[in-house]
Amino acid sequence: MANTKSALKRAQIAERNRLRNKAYKSAVKTLMKKYFSAVDVYAANPNSDLEKEVQVRLSAAVSKIDKAVKRGVLHPNNGARKKSRLARKLKPLTPASAE
Repeated sequence: MANTKSALKRAQIAERNRLRNKAYKSAVKTLMKKYFSAVDVYAANPNSDLEKEVQVRLSAAVSKIDKAVKRGVLHPNNGARKKSRLARKLKPLTPASAE
């Protein structure tokens, strides 16, 4: 247990930050799961409505990941890895663009 006033305050701040970080990480995981399920549905029956849904879920997940990285909840490499996994899941389903 903290003995000094400053140590007690640091413990309170650490607990507050822990809860905030936990909420961010949980939100990132939830958005990623929703995205993966949307991709699975789109893979089973590709159409433009489902493709739009996938894009909306992707942008929401990437946005939350970027915010978590910006706030220091996730390490930048961890955020990049998560975004890469999201993109990699969708890539085989999209038609190759003409180059």
